[in-house]
This record gives sequence, structure tokens and C-alpha cells, in this order.
Amino acid sequence: MRRVVSAVAALAITVAAVLALAFAFASGLGACEGDEDSPPPAATVTVTETASPTASSPSDSRGGGMTVSVYLMRGEHLGVSHRTVPSSAAVATAAMNALLAGPNARERAAGLGTAIPAGTTLNGVVVEGGTARVDLSGEFAAGGGSLSMQARVAQVVYTLTQFRTVRRVDFLIDGGRVETLGGEGIMLHAGQRRSDWNDLLPAIFVETPAVGGTVRSPLTVAGTAMVFEATFVAEVLDEEGEILTQETVTASRGAPQRGRFSVEIGFLTHGARRGALLVYEVSMADGSRLNQVRIPLRFAVGQ
Repeated sequence: MRRVVSAVAALAITVAAVLALAFAFASGLGACEGDEDSPPPAATVTVTETASPTASSPSDSRGGGMTVSVYLMRGEHLGVSHRTVPSSAAVATAAMNALLAGPNARERAAGLGTAIPAGTTLNGVVVEGGTARVDLSGEFAAGGGSLSMQARVAQVVYTLTQFRTVRRVDFLIDGGRVETLGGEGIMLHAGQRRSDWNDLLPAIFVETPAVGGTVRSPLTVAGTAMVFEATFVAEVLDEEGEILTQETVTASRGAPQRGRFSVEIGFLTHGARRGALLVYEVSMADGSRLNQVRIPLRFAVGQ
């Protein structure tokens, strides 16, 4: 009888161990899946800060500066620009100040603008536990309709969440917690994420390269897309509009879902110093170009 009990106990332990192993394996797979709220892998290099209010370090740039992404508006959708700012440990503050400065001449020429009211200033940014608490001046809540209010919030959320350790954004106006924004009553619950503002993304959202960027071959093209059968076309053009190279890009998901993409595209400049990245979807109905976005670029010397 003891042998029977022992055998049953041993079998129970074995089954429990197998189930535990299976659960651990499944959990590991879940942890490896991509987070659609995260910036694409090529967006920035990050290091966790301990004593600083910022979240990470952006890429280094020539002349001792650093490059940060600034999220502006291209019509009714988000667009991205790269800005070179003085090197600083307070990268979240630097990125926000660059955003609040508004579009520069190059960005305006590329069709970028901002929904953030002129005169808006930054009172401070504190990053803790994956949340950035951004305190803005009262001008941020002034004027504008529903789309303007949504756009300015999305610009801030995307600018701060470019840093890997910032997942969510809480808004304050002159030190006071914001529940609703403006006369339109835009609800701003705690912990605003990128996914809360997907409606403001263009069908093909290129985060890198960006306006203001200097690139070399191979060019990394990364971002998210919501296109038919997950495919679109990317072309590198010279300053005369001639195609230097063309490639079909496939995102991780097709419409109506939004998928990620990250590809390297090789090209020869043939001496051109400036050019552009052109992305678009090809209409299955008539072959016309849909959702086209043009991003002006400078080519690195010596290509």
C-alpha cells in the first residue's frame, strides 16, 4: 500500500513540475512579444537614470550635441523631426523644450506644424516608475477645438515616450492635475499612452529617418503602418526627384491592424547632397498612390 501511495505522490509531483515548466515557457513567450506602445528599436539608445528626472539618453550628434525626436503635426496627423540640442542628462526636459519652441524653418518647409499654443512653457518633468509627469503652463490649455486639443496632447505623449523607460504620461497645468482639457472637455485620465492616440497617426508613420536627419547607406526605415496586406513602397530620391532605390516594405500586421516595420535600404547618392524618403501605398483599385509622405533628408558626405 505504501508503494502505491509513493507512486501516486511521485506522479503528482512530476505532473506539477511539467505544468509549472509549461507555464514558465508560456510566460517567457509573452514577455518576448512586441509592445505596440513602445517606440521602434531604432528610435533611440536608452539608459535608466537614477537621480535624474529624465528617462534615457538620446543618440549623440556631431559637435558635442545630442539628437532628440520632436513630434509635430503634418496636417491632421503626427509627423517627426530630429533636432540637435546641447548634450544634457535631462533629456526629457531637452526634448520638451525643443517641442515647445515650435517648428523651425526646415520643418515648416517640410509641411510640419504644431497644435501647441505659442507661449506654452515647461514648468518641469519628473519621470518615475515608467510615468512622466509633465507640468506645463496655462497656455497649453488655451484656445482650439477638439482636434487641436487632441493633437497637442498626442505631441507631448509621443515626444516623452520616445525614451524607453517612459511608458505613460500624466499632465499637470501650473502644478494642478488635469482631468479635462479645454472647453471641448478632452478627458485626460492618468497614464496617457501612445496607443490612446493612434487615431492621429498617418497610415504610414515613419519615425526614422525624420525631417532634419542626415543619413547614409544603408538607411534604416522604421515605424508603424496600417496598410492593405501590410505592404507599402519606400523610395530614396535625389534632390531632382530621381529614384535612387525603391523597395517594398512589409509591416508585421496589415490593416485594419497597425504593424511595425524596420528595414535597411541601400542606395548610392551619385554625388547628391540632398534628397528625400518617399513612402506610399499602392491602390489595388487603380494603382494610384495613397497615403504618401515625403521626408526631406541630407546625405552624409563621402557616400
